[in-house]
Amino acid sequence: MAAPVVELEAPDLRKYRDGGTGVDYVHTWDSGEPGRHVMITALTHGNEICGAIALDYLFDLNLRPKTGKLSFGFVNIQAFERFDPTDPYASRFVDEDFNRMWTEEHLDSDGMTAELVRGRELRSVFDDVDDLLDIHSMTSFSPPLMLINILDKHIAMSRRAGYPADVAAGPVYAPGKRIIEYTPFDDTETDKTAMLVECGEHWAKATGEVARDTALHFLVATGIMTADEAAEHFHRKDKPTQRVMEVTHGVTAISNDFRFVESFVGCEQFEKAGTPVAEDGDATVVTPYANCVLIMPNHRSKGGQRAARFARILD
Repeated sequence: MAAPVVELEAPDLRKYRDGGTGVDYVHTWDSGEPGRHVMITALTHGNEICGAIALDYLFDLNLRPKTGKLSFGFVNIQAFERFDPTDPYASRFVDEDFNRMWTEEHLDSDGMTAELVRGRELRSVFDDVDDLLDIHSMTSFSPPLMLINILDKHIAMSRRAGYPADVAAGPVYAPGKRIIEYTPFDDTETDKTAMLVECGEHWAKATGEVARDTALHFLVATGIMTADEAAEHFHRKDKPTQRVMEVTHGVTAISNDFRFVESFVGCEQFEKAGTPVAEDGDATVVTPYANCVLIMPNHRSKGGQRAARFARILD
């Protein structure tokens, strides 16, 4: 695979270390009035810098909530501090994937990885949050994609935000739990919501623009900004028609010789069931049903790693 092109420049985040919350790189503004606690996070993976760029921009807007609280947080800052644009894949995490460890058993374990130590610091913050947007990017040049749990409250929130166009609801089909699957957000007995946005290929210029637009739409949906206040800051001025999909299958590479039959980027729709999508050693991976959508193909996957997911359109 060709070396990645890094078009984005990581911001200097040292000025954000002390946010006055007692948790480094977390800033919270409390209106003093009852309301929801809204939070945007970036750098859950240390090399996915588009979210850091978006938050850096939002800090300059001096946003303050009229009710409830607003928080911005940079998550895996230790991994980010190792980011090197000449080797950008190397700083995804320090010891373990920060976005696969959000079970009570793992958080309460005796483990002392860099990610667990940081996760325990952030846990009390997440426990207080009502609506979370976690900003990510991906290895392929896929159209932007919102990932949510398949609960009515999350689908409703994604529709209120209305951006990006594609929403995939369902499991990640990999071990562990993402932040958006952390128990308070994944509980049908609460109205807490969490969404993860994949803004595009990791370091493409457009990915930074999508990160900013998604954050702004989320802030409008949660009442932190009005549509008029946000309008002048959007890169894309129109709202796309949204497509909500249910993730039904995970594709895990069996061999180290996993390859897609075409240069798929993601969100391709296949009319017929049984359409070949990939070759995995001597096996062929095919679509499981008609009008199947390919989600986040990983062209770097090896045996035992997630290679893609399949989804059906809900509306």
